[in-house]
Amino acid sequence: MPHWEIIWDLDEDPEGNVAHIDGHGITKDEVREVLCDPIAKETSRSSGRPIAFGFTSTGKSLAVVYEMVDEDTVYPVTAYEVDS
Repeated sequence: MPHWEIIWDLDEDPEGNVAHIDGHGITKDEVREVLCDPIAKETSRSSGRPIAFGFTSTGKSLAVVYEMVDEDTVYPVTAYEVDS
């Protein structure tokens, strides 16, 4: 299980990743769960960015699209529920 430093924009930034992810009904904790314990990783067909798939402790099946900032740091771009 990797340990990532996760970069979050300010919660009140309407253009930031927190607001974007929250708009999909996903929390920062749920994103962290999937990034730190994915069941699969691929490349997003639409953006070309890495995408992690996994389950949360809340029972959601998520896709998390992110950017690698460096070998230990990620910036989540978006997250959304997928059919499991």
